[in-house]
Amino acid sequence: MNVQVVVTGIGLKSALGTVQTSWKKLILGRSGIKLYQPFPEQKPKRLGLINQKPTHLKELTQTILTETLKDAGLTPPLPDCGVVIGSSRAYQAQWEEFAAEYYYNQDNYNTQKPVNYSIPIPDFFPHMAALNTAHSIHSNGPVLAPMAACATGLWTIAQAYELIQMGYCEQVITGAVETPITPLTLAGFEKMGALGLTGCYPFDRRREGFILGEGGALFVLESFESAKRRSAKIYGKILGFGLTADASSSNRPDLEGKSSITAIKNCLNMSDLLPQDIDYIHAHGTATQLNDQHEANLIQKIFDNDVAVSSTKGATGHTLGASGALGMAFCLMALQEQILPPCVGLKEPEFEINLVREATNANIQNVLCLSFGFGGQNAAIALGK
Repeated sequence: MNVQVVVTGIGLKSALGTVQTSWKKLILGRSGIKLYQPFPEQKPKRLGLINQKPTHLKELTQTILTETLKDAGLTPPLPDCGVVIGSSRAYQAQWEEFAAEYYYNQDNYNTQKPVNYSIPIPDFFPHMAALNTAHSIHSNGPVLAPMAACATGLWTIAQAYELIQMGYCEQVITGAVETPITPLTLAGFEKMGALGLTGCYPFDRRREGFILGEGGALFVLESFESAKRRSAKIYGKILGFGLTADASSSNRPDLEGKSSITAIKNCLNMSDLLPQDIDYIHAHGTATQLNDQHEANLIQKIFDNDVAVSSTKGATGHTLGASGALGMAFCLMALQEQILPPCVGLKEPEFEINLVREATNANIQNVLCLSFGFGGQNAAIALGK
């Protein structure tokens, strides 16, 4: 059975704002990255925060869900709707808060007044963003909560696509949400030397690393027949995907690129596309030395030199597991508006690929969104107008 799967709703929150404000600012080449000090025990850092302080995952997911349903013209209850929502960090912020409270109380332990701990552990399991969404829309359909490092967002889209293809449901709410700005996450990435100090400059000679950001994007995926029955607007069509793993290192991409090349080729084959059919590539583009070198090599090996390429992390920051979902939203906006989004932060390209320096009108029919995560997670999604 070959069911056409289309996108009929988008909800997004990033350091740039909602999906519409994020797109408008992105097209203007603006960045939502600013200097913050959310934790007094750490020095100020450049971050992609939505508000002045880190956002709670549950609240952010609900906000994006409300926007997504409104955009799709859907009203709960939706008993037959599937849910596939992922997050690579999930409720880590809350676990860190619990740990800090525990050790503080241990240090200040008073034998006359023992401390009672009542942590609602089930509320903060990694899959709760997906389950809370299912409860919110009163869904009795399948619920999945994939975690695949920074490739999580695209994994959710692939799994939602398959649920519709296999006939489990006609509609799926899918995507990824991330609130990763925590003391431990910042300290860990800083220790690795992965964080940029002054900004995020994907594919630039002076790139320093990524800037951590928070945000997420959710989508309504549904069969074309379902969308047609309810006269829904359609942003684009999911053409195919490719998913592989390097199985070579916990935190470095395989620079030979065999497995990631396979993911991209599998995606193109599944989509019935040739490399020359792709008009735009939304790159993972983290602005780290290894990722950008690895990704530029892949693009040069597979595609013509004139395919347009950009990364939007210079505008939103790196939202880890949600980055692929944000990338897909920007790909869909590019298809809708027929505008190539710029690679914000790029000043002096290091690689001989066609990097978009400023927003450009173009004939865009097919786009490719790429994500690469720690552990060698490789994901590619092809979208069509």
